Amino acid sequence: MSSIKVKLKEKDLNKIKEICKSFNNEEGELINVLHKTQEHFGYLPAEVQEAVAQGLNMSVAKVYGVVTFYSFFTMLPKGKHPISICTGTACYVRGADNVLQEFKRQLNIEVGETTEDGKHSLSCLRCVGACGLAPVVLVGEKTYGRVSPEGVKAILEEYKDK
Repeated sequence: MSSIKVKLKEKDLNKIKEICKSFNNEEGELINVLHKTQEHFGYLPAEVQEAVAQGLNMSVAKVYGVVTFYSFFTMLPKGKHPISICTGTACYVRGADNVLQEFKRQLNIEVGETTEDGKHSLSCLRCVGACGLAPVVLVGEKTYGRVSPEGVKAILEEYKDK
């Protein structure tokens, strides 16, 4: 995964300090702080992680370890309509990989990347708890069940003008 170099503005640094302070600058609140920070910025580049580490008075390595451990966190910007394909056992057995390949082909991106227009990013996740609908695709918060490779185009059409 490549990283993006970001120069944080004073107001961005102040926002991170404000988020840290809202959790009493406690190291034990790291995950909550990261959630709020990612909610604000959309992702957690190295410079944001450094500011969080400073705000919570902890090592950048510890922050990075948490960011890379939990799949919810991302160090790359997500698309306006992020696409996640469930690759849990039920979805995988029912063809999730073929659906993933079709999204990659139609969007011309790999997992972890974002389309040039910033509209879509592609990721995989493990079990969304809708195994009866396998294979499952999430676009933002919307769930699509029993998705086939042939159904990928129709899903993308829904977001064409959004």
